[in-house]
Amino acid sequence: MLDVLIIGGGPAGLAASIYAGRAQLKGILVEKLSPGGQVLVTDFVENYPGFPDGLTGFELIEKLSQHAQKFGFEIKSGQVEKIKKDEDSFLVSLLGNNEELKSRTIIIATGASHRKLGVPGEKELTGKGVSYCATCDGPFFRDQVVAVVGGGDSAVQEAIFLTKFVKKVYLIHRRDELRAVKILQERAFSNPKIEFIWDSVVEEIIGKDQVESVKIKNKKTGDIDELKVKGVFIFIGITPNTSLVSDLVDLDNRGFIKTDEWMRTSLKGIYAAGDCRSKPLLQIVTAVAEGATAAYAIEHDLQ
Repeated sequence: MLDVLIIGGGPAGLAASIYAGRAQLKGILVEKLSPGGQVLVTDFVENYPGFPDGLTGFELIEKLSQHAQKFGFEIKSGQVEKIKKDEDSFLVSLLGNNEELKSRTIIIATGASHRKLGVPGEKELTGKGVSYCATCDGPFFRDQVVAVVGGGDSAVQEAIFLTKFVKKVYLIHRRDELRAVKILQERAFSNPKIEFIWDSVVEEIIGKDQVESVKIKNKKTGDIDELKVKGVFIFIGITPNTSLVSDLVDLDNRGFIKTDEWMRTSLKGIYAAGDCRSKPLLQIVTAVAEGATAAYAIEHDLQ
């Protein structure tokens, strides 16, 4: 039986595995894809302490993964299908291979996914011009005109990144001012390739086999306009990946997992860390801190 099973291989999960490994807890980290989470598709990380020159998301995750494995913590590829409470432990079944793991504790570090607009054309044209990752798809739109939807850090940062490739970026925001940090705002406002469309929402994404345009509505005037674009990049927030434990632990009204300061959830033996957790700041540095805290809490609680 394992001491700890970590579900999710983003910064929170990897940090938890480093601390659990150092504490010589017997455990496994399960990640359905490759370790990294959303950080893997982040073009550049410039606010992680200790790297004043910044580094790519891939470079940061590679360092975290190497660090975790240095302490002998096993990283396993697989997707958790179900968690079942079994007296003083948990039974965790993996999808597709009839494998079941038994662990005394679990850390939920499943992160979050990009929120969808929910407008006509979005689903049909995803992968055909609609994207949620500028780092992944930006190079495909070289010398084209694209739209970015959103006004937070991710939207502004990705709009700036896209200007490396595209001819022009329309940044569409439902308010009349950005929510991004000031340094990103300054960079965006000074970039001649970015045009801001204020107080507007996307009504429809239009195209047959490829995005051709986007229909927008001004919230103040009610005017409808159509912008000719080849791509639409959507960054309007995230939805927590918590369906796995929605019937086991308490969630807030947005679906994020509630914890105490030790990362303990409402169910003894289950802990949460990272973007799936209810908190004010969703950042790599907070995810790493929470992963470390969860592992420390488990070491303390098992003793």
